[in-house]
Amino acid sequence: MTAAFTFPGQGSQAVGMGKALADAFPAARAVFDEVDAALGEKLTATIWDGPAETLQLTENAQPALMAVSVATLRVLESEAGFSVGRDAAFVAGHSLGEYSALAAAGSLTISDTARLLRTRGLAMQKAVPVGVGAMAALLGLDYEAAIEVANEAAQGQVCQAANDNGGGQVVVSGDKAAVDRAVEIAKGKGAKRAMLLPVSAPFHCKLMQPAADAMAEALSKVTIRAPAAPLVSNVLASAITDPDEIRRRLVEQVTGTVRWRESVTYMAGQGVTRFFEIGAGKVLTGLVKRIADGAVGVAVGGPNDIAAAKDALAAAKQA
Repeated sequence: MTAAFTFPGQGSQAVGMGKALADAFPAARAVFDEVDAALGEKLTATIWDGPAETLQLTENAQPALMAVSVATLRVLESEAGFSVGRDAAFVAGHSLGEYSALAAAGSLTISDTARLLRTRGLAMQKAVPVGVGAMAALLGLDYEAAIEVANEAAQGQVCQAANDNGGGQVVVSGDKAAVDRAVEIAKGKGAKRAMLLPVSAPFHCKLMQPAADAMAEALSKVTIRAPAAPLVSNVLASAITDPDEIRRRLVEQVTGTVRWRESVTYMAGQGVTRFFEIGAGKVLTGLVKRIADGAVGVAVGGPNDIAAAKDALAAAKQA
């Protein structure tokens, strides 16, 4: 198996995402109906009709992106013959996408995943008062250099690498004053650009510990099964299948670094040549091309992508 199924994170959301799939394929519509039922509200109305400000709220964006990803996979299964267990060497997701990956691989039910992501979104938003924390993208610095910047900027506050996205793109997160310092320090150390991000909270840093505690409690109440394909964990950048370890790593992920560059490098090192990005947007597809030489990224998010994905999977099987 030379294919990996990957699932996007927050920032990939857009009003209207997934609607064409739901209109065209009952398998997709069933996923959205299940998510609505699990949350006790019409999240689909927000996903498809907006407004964008409501969809962008963390508590909505997270279950919404998962719904689109799993709906897309269900269509790939019913229309293109995809099978996670048979065709995927690994599943992986960027931050909240890790939950999408687990739902896609049958490790979590769709309903449990929707509720967990609603809890996660609310907990992450509540963990730090608005304005206290910040995140910034440092472009043109490698991971080690970005860590040096974060350490220098901390000065007794929190400032740490939140996302190592690859291609010279590292995001730092923490107390706003420390992140502001990191932006200036990075510019002095040769960053091509360093800029604050328009986010509502400082994700993936120690300030998120209250949210990690909330997720530990929430995850303790759900059944986690071994996934149909190994999960490449954000915080480990290596594959795991044990349900208890998956639970632990999901808690660690709230305050830990999303090691996406290393995760893609790991999968490529294990023989993966085609990375299917399943769901909204093409962010991960763009990153794959910058991380793994010769790797092919295939973004699948709408009805017009299904036939091309089927061809790409056939090519992966022949590789």
